Amino acid sequence: MASVPSLASTLQQQLADALTAALPDAGAADPLLRRSDRADFQANGILALAKKLKGNPRELAAQVTAALPAGGLIKDIEVSGPGFLNVTLTDRAIVETLAARAADGEGRLGVPLKDDAGTTVIDYAQPNVAKEMHVGHLRSAVIGDAVVRILEFTGETVVRRHHIGDWGTQFGMLIQYLIEHPGALKHEGGASDGEAAMSTLNRVYKESRALFDSDEEFKARSRDRVVALQAGDPETLELWHRFVDESKIYFHSVFDKLDMVIDDPDIVGESGYNDMLEETCRILEETGVAVRSEGALCVFFDDVKGPDGNKVPLIVKKTNGGYGYAATDLSAIRNRVQDLKADTLLYVVDARQSLHFKMVFETARRAGWLNDDVKAVQLAFGTVLGKDGKPFKTREGETVRLEDLLDEAVTRATAVVRDKADKVGLSEEEIVENGRYVGIGAVKYADLSTSAVRDYKFDLDQMVALHGDTSVYLQYAYARIQSILRKAGDTVPAAHPELELAPAERALGLHLDQFGEVLAEVGAGYEPHKLAAYLYQLASHLTTFYDQCQVLSPDNAPEVVENRLFLVGLTARTLHQGMALLGIRTPERL
Repeated sequence: MASVPSLASTLQQQLADALTAALPDAGAADPLLRRSDRADFQANGILALAKKLKGNPRELAAQVTAALPAGGLIKDIEVSGPGFLNVTLTDRAIVETLAARAADGEGRLGVPLKDDAGTTVIDYAQPNVAKEMHVGHLRSAVIGDAVVRILEFTGETVVRRHHIGDWGTQFGMLIQYLIEHPGALKHEGGASDGEAAMSTLNRVYKESRALFDSDEEFKARSRDRVVALQAGDPETLELWHRFVDESKIYFHSVFDKLDMVIDDPDIVGESGYNDMLEETCRILEETGVAVRSEGALCVFFDDVKGPDGNKVPLIVKKTNGGYGYAATDLSAIRNRVQDLKADTLLYVVDARQSLHFKMVFETARRAGWLNDDVKAVQLAFGTVLGKDGKPFKTREGETVRLEDLLDEAVTRATAVVRDKADKVGLSEEEIVENGRYVGIGAVKYADLSTSAVRDYKFDLDQMVALHGDTSVYLQYAYARIQSILRKAGDTVPAAHPELELAPAERALGLHLDQFGEVLAEVGAGYEPHKLAAYLYQLASHLTTFYDQCQVLSPDNAPEVVENRLFLVGLTARTLHQGMALLGIRTPERL
C-alpha cells in the first residue's frame, strides 16, 4: 500500500530539521505547526525555544528560515509578530500530494495504517432477549458500528462483542409459561419475520407476567424454573434457547433497518460467561481483591460512598449465592484479555453506567487482568432527547420503539427524495432505496455529529434538511459531483501540478489532504464526531469551490477543466470513504 505523507507532516519534518540545523544546542524541538488564517500554516514553537535558549525569537526564526530547503514544498515563509513563522505552500506541492492520494490503488487515498496497531474488543449494541429495542439502544449501536469501521480502517484488529441481556430471573417466568402453553411461540402462517417475532415475544411476556402477578403457584413454579435454568437442566435450556433464537430474528431485522451487520458469533450474551463466574469470584476472594461483607462478596473503594458517607461496594456475589452483574462483567474481561488477547477493551455504554464500569475496571486492575499493557475504556454516551429537551418519549409517555423511529425517518426522507426525483429522473425503485439511505443516514449522522458524551435532540425535520450540518447535505454534495463527472463525458480528470490554483481550489485541496490525520485522531480518541465535522467542512469547501470555480465552463482551458474534475473526483472519493466509515451510504444520484 502506498501511504502518502500529508503536507502538514512533511512541513513539520522540514521545520524540525531546520530547527536542529540552526540550533544544534536545542535538541529535538517541536515547531508546533497548525493551520492558519494568515497563511496555510503557522509554526509557533520558536517562542518557547527562544525562551529556553535565552535568545531573540525573531532572530532565531530568521535562522530557521535560512536553514529550510529551497523550492518544492514552501512557496513563502515570513516571520511574524514576536517570532511566529507563517508558511504558504506551493500549488505544485498541493496538487502532487493529492495526485499521489488519488493514485493509491488500494482505495485508501494514501492514508497509512497506524504503527502501533493492536487488538480491540468492542462491546456495543446490547439489546435484551424477549424485550423490544427502544430509542435508548440507538446510540450504542450507531456509535459502536462507526468506531468498529474507523478502527479497522486504521489497521486495528477489532473483535465485536454484543453483550445481550439473555440471562436472569425473568426467564424462569417465560420458560414456565411456555411449558404450560406449548404453542405460545408459534406464528400464524409459519415463518417469522422480525415484526412477527417481537409481536409474539411481547404477547408471551405480557401473558406470563399477568399470570406471575396473579397466581402464587405459577410464581413458585417460575422461581423453581430459574433454579433449573441456572443448574443447566436440558429441557429448560432448550426452551430458553427458543426465546433467544426468536429474539435474534427480531434483533437482526432492526439491525438490518439500521444498515448494520451483526454476526451471530459476535453475540456473546451474559450467559456466555456463566461457566467462569465461580472461578472469577474464587480468584477475587483468594487474592484479597474482594472480601465478605454481610454474607456477600464485595469490593470496596475509598472514593465511592453513598449519601450516608459509608463506602458503597461492588457486589460480585450476593448473600443468597446469586451473581451480580459485576461477576459477569469481570468474567468477560478475563475472557477478552486472556482468550481473545485484547490490549484494549472498549465499552460503548450509557454514561449513567459510568460508576459501575469505573468500579469494575478498578477491580480488574487490582486483580491484574488490566495493567499498563491492557486498558479498558468506557465510551460513555448521553441521552437522546425530544424537541422539548426532555428524554425522548411518545405522547403517552412511553419509551419510543426503535423500529417506529427508523420507519418514520425513512418516510420523511423518502418524501424529500421524491420532491427532487423528477429533476434527476429517479425511478420509483431508486426513490425507495435512496429514501432508506437518506433516512437512516440522517439518524446516524445526527447521533455521530454530536460528541458521544453529550445529550442530543432527536428532530427529524432538522435531520432530513437539505441545508446545514446534516447527512443529506453531504449526500447531495457527493451526488452533485457524480452528476458533474457524468456530464464531463469523455473528458478525463487529471492532475496538473503546473497550474496556479484559485483560493477556493487551494482551500479544498488542503482540506482533502487532512483526511488521514483526522482519521488518526478520531481513531485514537474514539471520536466519530470529529470525522463528521471534517466531512461537513469538506462539503462546505466544495460549495465555495462551486461558487467561485466553474468546472465544465467552455471558457476554461482543457487542463483547467481536467484539474478541476480531478479535484472534485478526489473530493467525492473522500466523502464516500468518510461517510462509509460512519456507516452512511452515498447514493450516486439524488
